[in-house]
Amino acid sequence: QVQLVESGGGLVQAGGSLRLSCAASGRTFSSYIMGWFRQAPGKEREFVAAISGSGGTSTYAESVKGRFTISRDNAKNTVYLQMNNLKPEDTAVYYCAARAFTTWDYWGKGTLVTVSS
Repeated sequence: QVQLVESGGGLVQAGGSLRLSCAASGRTFSSYIMGWFRQAPGKEREFVAAISGSGGTSTYAESVKGRFTISRDNAKNTVYLQMNNLKPEDTAVYYCAARAFTTWDYWGKGTLVTVSS
């Protein structure tokens, strides 16, 4: 079992930055691929970014490439999402997730990011 707790959300003006954190429980954090997803009001949850267990490989949704950076600190059991140049369309609840194999098995409860124009 892995428990995930997100933090760092809040209200920011367009063009601003936020860093989200996701703290994970368990002793095998580095064996999980970690990801960030988001769900805007009235929309389905969508993929944002993911990072391999070692941190050496990451992938991004086209909509956030060049603006968001995912990273992890395996010593702290934490994954981060640095979000720069935020846009109103980035407003959403952001979720952290963990995947051992092919499915995202564990999810946090989310943290709200609101970007004002």
